[in-house]
Amino acid sequence: MPPPVFWDGVLRRLGDEVPSFVLEAWVLPLIAETRGTGMCLLCPSVLHRERVSERFLSRIHEFAEIEAGYPVAIEFELATPDAVAAPSAAREAPRRTDDAPPSASRSASRRASRRSESLGVPHQTALQHTFDNFVVGACNRLAREASFAVAEGRQQPVNPLYLASDPGLGKTHLARAIADARNNRGGRVIYHSAETFTNHFTSAIRSREMDQFKRRYRQGCDLLVIEDVQFLSKKVGTQLELFHTLNHLIDVGARVVFTADRLPREIQALEERLCSRMAAGLVAALEPPDALVRREILRVKAAGGGVRLPEDCLDLLVDVVRGSVRDLEGALVQLVTTSSLLKRPIDLELTENALQKISSTLAPPRRLEINLIIDAVATFYRTSVPMLATRSRKRDVVVPRQIAMYLCRRYTNLPASQIARAFGRNHPSVANAERVVEKRILESAPFRYKVEAISSRLDELERNAAR
Repeated sequence: MPPPVFWDGVLRRLGDEVPSFVLEAWVLPLIAETRGTGMCLLCPSVLHRERVSERFLSRIHEFAEIEAGYPVAIEFELATPDAVAAPSAAREAPRRTDDAPPSASRSASRRASRRSESLGVPHQTALQHTFDNFVVGACNRLAREASFAVAEGRQQPVNPLYLASDPGLGKTHLARAIADARNNRGGRVIYHSAETFTNHFTSAIRSREMDQFKRRYRQGCDLLVIEDVQFLSKKVGTQLELFHTLNHLIDVGARVVFTADRLPREIQALEERLCSRMAAGLVAALEPPDALVRREILRVKAAGGGVRLPEDCLDLLVDVVRGSVRDLEGALVQLVTTSSLLKRPIDLELTENALQKISSTLAPPRRLEINLIIDAVATFYRTSVPMLATRSRKRDVVVPRQIAMYLCRRYTNLPASQIARAFGRNHPSVANAERVVEKRILESAPFRYKVEAISSRLDELERNAAR
């Protein structure tokens, strides 16, 4: 069913009252459907329905009556998986500009969504990665300001921009924020990983379509973003093609952004001329967040999820979790999930208990081997260990594979790159699996129960290993 005609007005009014990241986390995922003279809000999960009902229902009622001109009855239902997977552009809050009516803004948004999907820009994810919700501190200020300048088309000498950091410190956040900002301004944006660029290049060689490949990456491109360029190590042919593509784009005034987990000169077997060209603009490194930044990140993440963190709990999280932004998110997910499952308010005791499972400061080092974790997941899902290492994209393989990667991060002290090798992949796959699993843990109770069941088995194995 179509959304009520007044729904756009409700979203605009809510957008004037709540922070953008709160709106994006809780209201925009709702699917509004007309039901007689009222409307039904389809929610992606039970937790989502409860949060929206508690925090936003009264204002939605009020704004709906103002926009419609009469009292509007509102129902809640759980959305089907097909509805949840619908394109995000259909659920975006309309944005009004001074020189365009709301209908023009919506049309521009739809065009931007179609353009970004066709060129590989992660449009839906970019809604969660903006400059507004990127927490700035001494550890990342240069990278943030340089990224914002590129997004705004300023500071032409910052070309290319090279963002370097260990995983989970925000370089992908900034890259996506740049791409989304340029995309919204009508530019042609190409956003790919180095692995995807390599695959396109080798495929073009095999099919003898290099002219088409060059047109794709060079003609009319306003911004090229290539993530994880350390993947190009020892790939001489791909490096040469990227070097010429980079030169061409810079010559015609296009902007280029690279991300990597190390500096250009630290990438093994990277051709000298490509290394020099990458470093010719600005190389901005992101460092682990200090205490002030960790505190603000936790505040923003908690507020975005509608969670209130008592000050003593916040102090403990800041003191104990000293790794990456992803580590902070993982700790917060652990705490919120524990609170939800046990139906207990977040307090200091609950926070300490939740941290016992993830922090080496409060708990002994993990002792489990990767093969034991993968075997436990495979047994739970009644599949085989070799199947989880295949390239299959079937749901009954992808879901347990992502959970296995997530649990390997939680139950070992191994780096993402080593975990990825156990599955025949590279470390961005592990990072993506962590993001997907953590998101579903918060949104889907059945999924959360499955992860908890496997975790209980792993806890038992860990206790046995410690004896």
